[in-house]
Amino acid sequence: MLLKDKVAVITGAGSGIGKETAFLLAKEGAKIATLDRTPEKGQKTIDQIKQAGGEAMMTTADISYPEQVQQSMDKIAETWGKIDIVFANAGINGVWAPLEELSPEEWKATISINLDGTFYTLKYALPYLKKQGGSVVINSSVNGTRMFSNTGATAYACTKAAQVTFAKMTALELARYKIRVNVICPGAITTEIDQNTERQYLEKTQELVEFPEGKIPLTQGQPGTSEQVAQLVLFLVSDASSHITGTEVWIDGGQSLLQG
Repeated sequence: MLLKDKVAVITGAGSGIGKETAFLLAKEGAKIATLDRTPEKGQKTIDQIKQAGGEAMMTTADISYPEQVQQSMDKIAETWGKIDIVFANAGINGVWAPLEELSPEEWKATISINLDGTFYTLKYALPYLKKQGGSVVINSSVNGTRMFSNTGATAYACTKAAQVTFAKMTALELARYKIRVNVICPGAITTEIDQNTERQYLEKTQELVEFPEGKIPLTQGQPGTSEQVAQLVLFLVSDASSHITGTEVWIDGGQSLLQG
């Protein structure tokens, strides 16, 4: 098992990429701790890991609230004595709308969860990661990093671009502690997040762009899966990537090369 006796913290493990990553890391021997703001979903993930013979615990936290994140990290470290791996996965698409229609509150909501939440997640795990070193993976996106054609997704794309910069800055800062920080940039992946996107007034501002049939070249238009992303996360938190830090990896089947 690649992660035997490691303690892995995953935010947003109640569904999608977070859930599948929790299952895979547990299968590889990691003890899984989750931070979820919806306890019911998070608990289902924990229950399934335990039923399969793994060790897991859930904490309830909204990552946009620093005190909740700190309490969760402290509880996890107190329970298992350490934190080796952090997957900063939780995030929202938020409201996609023209700037004139996007309210300050909607802008701030996306920033507070996606960017502030990433900062809090790493900040409050850091005292425990520094004790023995470890690996951090941040879940960004093709949007804002290699794709800019999703008109109206400005708040979301800005947070995703900032996450890449955050990973590079912290990778250099934390290298002396043997902590690696990398970032993944998924394209279209079958998860619940797209259904939860609120789109407003976009017909007034979207540019008319036509792409060849099948927007994801590698799969003739079919989206990727959460399991495929989980495999990438496993690679980046394992010793197989021990000399990789401060690096973004796109996992999109070539989508962003076509739609950038």
